[in-house]
Amino acid sequence: MEIILTGTGSPIPDPNRAGPSTLVKAGNTHILVDAGRGAVMRMAGAGSMPPLLSAVLITHLHSDHVCALNDVITTHWVMTQGATLSIYGPPGIAQFVERQMFALEPDVGYRIAHHDELTAAPSVEVTELEPGASFAVNDVQVAVAATEHAPVRPTIGFRLEHEGVVAAVVGDTLACDGVDELARDADVYVQTVIRDDLVKLIPNEMIQDILDYHSSVVDAAQTAARVGARRLMLTHLVPAPMPEQYPEWKAIAAEYFDGEIVIGDDLTAVTLTAESE
Repeated sequence: MEIILTGTGSPIPDPNRAGPSTLVKAGNTHILVDAGRGAVMRMAGAGSMPPLLSAVLITHLHSDHVCALNDVITTHWVMTQGATLSIYGPPGIAQFVERQMFALEPDVGYRIAHHDELTAAPSVEVTELEPGASFAVNDVQVAVAATEHAPVRPTIGFRLEHEGVVAAVVGDTLACDGVDELARDADVYVQTVIRDDLVKLIPNEMIQDILDYHSSVVDAAQTAARVGARRLMLTHLVPAPMPEQYPEWKAIAAEYFDGEIVIGDDLTAVTLTAESE
């Protein structure tokens, strides 16, 4: 299994960081978790494309996590000439996708009129998930648990298992029981994080608000240690660090977690095999 950070940014535009998304490659199965700004471009950089996707998993409906979903849908449709795209997410995702389809109607009409190969609108199969749900995407087993990102409700995270390897991919959340459930004994635990110590220094009320509902680096490290995760992979980095600052972020996490800590630019990846664990 390969875990690739296809977007490590936040709602703040950054020329070097796409919006939040993570690509999971498990054999021939490609799964995209969230679809933030620039997700399709980063997928290309990761050696994937929307036509290769077996599923898209959405953690919640904050715009920075879903704003490129229409790009994923359209690109998948055009490049496959009509294959069905499977999308999973919390309650509300079906309405969101339906509204995206309405927004795409003019484009769909133009392309059908121009290309004989396109005979119908994009085909999507949307499944709304509740905490405790489990399902399979090909030979990848996926489990779902609730996360805590109030007032955004509901929010969920995912635990993906393939050939004895487990990846927990968690969206925006505070530390909570659901995150513990997802990340317990995982080979890699992917968590969106903020540096709360730095955020507290920014004199902006809206920026201060993010302290209420995001895991800090310390929170993520303490969770990883508590549940016995083997690796902690940090993403959705706020404020976005420069490469020379990565050792400082890792050092903060290492005070609480003695496993491997991964932080980096977009397209940072880890490869997991059962033999190496």
